[in-house]
Amino acid sequence: MGGRTGPSSGTEPLGRQLSGLAVWLLVINGIIGGGIFGLPAEAGRLAGTFSPWVFVICAALMLPVMLSFAELASHFEGTGGPVRYVGTAFGAFAGFQAGWAYYVARLTAFSANAVLLVSAIGYFLPAADQPAVRLVLLLAVCAGLAAITVVGTRNAMNSLGYLTVLKFLPLLALVGGGLWQRPEAMRQALRGSLPVGSDLGAAVFLVFYAFVGFESGLVPAGEARDPRRDMPRALLWAIGVVAILYLGLQATSLATVPDVAATKRPLVEAGSALFGPIGAVVVMTGMAASVGGNLAGTLFSTPRVTYALALDGALPGWFARVSPRFGTPSVSIFAFAVAAFLLAASGSFVWLAGLSVLTRVLIYLGCVAALPTLRRRAENAPGAARRSSGLLVPGLAVVVCLALLTQAKLADCIATAALLGAGSLLYALSRGRRRGSAPAPKGPRSS
Repeated sequence: MGGRTGPSSGTEPLGRQLSGLAVWLLVINGIIGGGIFGLPAEAGRLAGTFSPWVFVICAALMLPVMLSFAELASHFEGTGGPVRYVGTAFGAFAGFQAGWAYYVARLTAFSANAVLLVSAIGYFLPAADQPAVRLVLLLAVCAGLAAITVVGTRNAMNSLGYLTVLKFLPLLALVGGGLWQRPEAMRQALRGSLPVGSDLGAAVFLVFYAFVGFESGLVPAGEARDPRRDMPRALLWAIGVVAILYLGLQATSLATVPDVAATKRPLVEAGSALFGPIGAVVVMTGMAASVGGNLAGTLFSTPRVTYALALDGALPGWFARVSPRFGTPSVSIFAFAVAAFLLAASGSFVWLAGLSVLTRVLIYLGCVAALPTLRRRAENAPGAARRSSGLLVPGLAVVVCLALLTQAKLADCIATAALLGAGSLLYALSRGRRRGSAPAPKGPRSS
């Protein structure tokens, strides 16, 4: 867009160290976690031989949402992501609610994935199923990733890069092995039709969830070297790569596993069918790397939300403290890691896991609704170069989100309302304390 949206006062304390590749790594690791290693079975049960194309349908449905976010990202250069988008359009309180909802969604997802990672470790180390060993491993995962993230952006990105390579190699090997060893079965899988009695709607809504999480890569915009250029590109490249990869993996599962709907580990069985026992071990290693990459990306980006909210005065100021040695928001990072460990260790995160999708869709709706206001501000800014596009893309994004919300259960809606209410109370208490001491910054910053 032509001008910078929102106030420009203030500077971004975090250094701009993220390249375009680093932003893409954050986005794609936010999308691809551990779900794809079990999802082919449920997709096959619901849509049968048509299931590979369900992934393409879901990518098409996600596209208007991601295109809307790509435009939103082009308006901002500061840390915060959805907090900035919603807050600049609708005010500080709305921005806080967006950030709070995002934080809860990512925290519960992180806890669930940490448990999944420990389960993957249990494939190689049976003792991991014992409660005491499980707690030690969960603590090691949370504390270890937090330490890597605090030590510095470059180290965190290097670790994320290695995990991404370890994640993709087994997945690409599965697709390549299916095309090489069973080309006719792969062609049959890609020509499949929708079986009678299948539930395409349920399959679409299920598989759609495999594409969420991209927004985590937008939060650390204040640390990107060229966020207006790199973030939209990262989003579009990510959705393209993920859609093709998921299509190939589902086709491989159908081509190699006799009854994919009946297995708990479809990709592991596909690896065993193509490459023998070593194939199963490689896929399990890839699963561990995939979940680890998702956790690393989450732990890097999500604490930036509490950091941004603290900068705006919506949370206690200590969340915004930056390590003088490493230049990272160390307090926010460790606070997230501690909360994630407690949820994962106690098991109480299970009921919250179902809320993560609902809260994320609400975030999408709020961000897309902010787009017209941000467009008007950009077009009226001095030196605006061009006008924005129409309402077709954000309108389609709203339709997709509303369709997803119709699948939410009443109990989930009530619990989500309670969580947002708790966030409102925290916001009010924080604002009250600041008014009693020093003036709080007005509205979200967009440096």
